[in-house]
Amino acid sequence: MSTKKYQKLDNSIMQYNWITPSSCSQHQLPAAQIEQWQQKGFCFVSDLLPSDLIQALIDDANQHFPKPDSEAAADISDFGSGGRFTFPSRTVSFNKMTLHPALLSAIAQLLKTKENELRLSQADLWAKYGRRPGDEAKASIQDNADQRIHVDYPNHTIAHPSPWGRPEAVEMILYLDDVDQVGGPTAVVPRDGADDPRYPWPIVDSPGIGDLRYINDRTNAEKYFSQQRPDLAAWRQSLYAAEQHVRFKPGDILFYRHDVWHRGTPMNTGQRRLVTNITYRKAEAEWISTLHTGWAWSAYRDDKFLEKLIATSNLDQRAVLGFPQPESNYWCPETLAAIEARYGMFGFDIQPYKQAMNLH
Repeated sequence: MSTKKYQKLDNSIMQYNWITPSSCSQHQLPAAQIEQWQQKGFCFVSDLLPSDLIQALIDDANQHFPKPDSEAAADISDFGSGGRFTFPSRTVSFNKMTLHPALLSAIAQLLKTKENELRLSQADLWAKYGRRPGDEAKASIQDNADQRIHVDYPNHTIAHPSPWGRPEAVEMILYLDDVDQVGGPTAVVPRDGADDPRYPWPIVDSPGIGDLRYINDRTNAEKYFSQQRPDLAAWRQSLYAAEQHVRFKPGDILFYRHDVWHRGTPMNTGQRRLVTNITYRKAEAEWISTLHTGWAWSAYRDDKFLEKLIATSNLDQRAVLGFPQPESNYWCPETLAAIEARYGMFGFDIQPYKQAMNLH
C-alpha cells in the first residue's frame, strides 16, 4: 500500500490510501487474493478477462452512453443509468463478459463452490458523470457523486447476510477507464478479524436499513445519522477514516461482498466513468433477489438473441441463468424433445442431457 496525492473535483488535494491490483494467472486467482476476499471482504485483480473482450466492451459502451460534455449526459446520473444496459443484452461483448468462464471460475473460487452452483442475480453497465461547473447546487440527498458509506445487501436480499464465514454471494465492479483520468475510485473498508469494531453484528447502522431513511449523499446522510443515532455518529466517521481506494485501469475488477462497507467517491470534473456491476450468488441462497427483469423476458425479439445465447452457451453458463442441469428432475423424454424443438435450430446440443438419462 502507498499513500499518493490525487486531484479531485475543485482541484483540491486529497490523500488516498491506494490499493493496486494483483495479476491473475489464466483462470486462477492468486491464493492471497482469495484469502483477502474471504477475510477482509474484498480483493482487487487485473488480467482476468481477455484484453480484446474488454476493448470490445469499451467500444460498445462508448456507442451507448453520451460523452460527458454533451447535454444528454445530464439525464444519466443515477446508479445503473436507469437500467439502460442490463443482461441479457443485444450487445454481444456484454453477454460474453457476464458469462465468461474465467469470471465464473474466479467467483466459484471465492465462494468455494462449483461454477454450476452459481446463479447470476445482477449484471448492468452504467456511466457515472463528474460534476460540471455549477452542478453542485443541483445535488440532492439521493445524489451518488459522494456516497455515504454503506453495505449493499438491503437491495439484494430480503434477509440479512449469513455470518462472515458463510458468504452467499460475490459482487464485482469491472472498470473500463483509468482512475488517473476520470477519478471516482471505489472506497472499501477492510474487515480486521472477528472483533473488528467496524463490523459489529448485525450490520444495520447505515441509512436505508431498518427504520433509517435512505439517503445516498454523504454529507446529508451523516447529518441525518447524527440526528437519528448520535451515539454512533463518531463510529461511522471511523469507517471513512479506514477507507482504502482502488487504483483502477481498464479491465481491473474489484470483487467484494454484500456485507463489506464501501462507497463511491467523487469523479473528476467533466469526466465519465464506465463500469459493469455483476453479482453471482450460491444457487441455494434463494433469498438473494435478481435485480433485473427475468432473463426469459428477452424472448420473442426478432433477432432471437436470447435463444441464440442459450443455445450456444456451455452447461455452466446455462446453469448460472437457472437453466435445468443435466441431472435435474426436469428432464424426461418429453422435455428433451421440447427443448430441442425450441432451441435446436440455433445449435443447441441436447446430447449432454440425453446422456445423463442414459438415452442416446
